[in-house]
Amino acid sequence: MSENKDGIRYPSIDQLTIKTKSKYRLVVGAAKRARDLESGAEKKIDNPRSKKSLGIALEEIINDKIEIVEPTSDEE
Repeated sequence: MSENKDGIRYPSIDQLTIKTKSKYRLVVGAAKRARDLESGAEKKIDNPRSKKSLGIALEEIINDKIEIVEPTSDEE
């Protein structure tokens, strides 16, 4: 099966939801990481396909460079 690796279509939502238990956690985690990247955090992957911070965050998640963890009882 051929993967489309451009824009927000890569990585696919199906691939990403395997990494988390919910789409909500995926969205929140990716958004937090994207904000970190916008604030100057160093990318954890070489040569990302995406130029946008959210796309880079999603690529980091799919490549196991960023892990979405369960919130503690203080964070819920």
